[in-house]
Amino acid sequence: MNAEITVYGIKNCDTVKKACKYLSTHNANYQFIDFRQNPLSADTIEAWIESIGWEFLVNKRSSTYRSLSESQKSNITIGLLIEQPTLIKRPVLISEGVVVVGFKEEQYAKFVD
Repeated sequence: MNAEITVYGIKNCDTVKKACKYLSTHNANYQFIDFRQNPLSADTIEAWIESIGWEFLVNKRSSTYRSLSESQKSNITIGLLIEQPTLIKRPVLISEGVVVVGFKEEQYAKFVD
């Protein structure tokens, strides 16, 4: 499969590094977008939420999430995700309309030759 792949994340995230290394090793044609340097749009985040849901997109294990107030934790908004991108699980892979969050080789294998 030679589909176009976009990987969103933060360049110093170990899981993002593993995902990009896997894609490179398998000669996948992909584009990496660091969402700290290139902030996400509300439309992009909304599309991800519609595809996979809030529960899969929000990283509840992050120190950023743990530092939120209980009120913020119970009312995470798209605006908060834009303001605090480390609340988003990483990496987010998009290919042919499919959204995959996190890195598991068996999931990524579906996107490479």
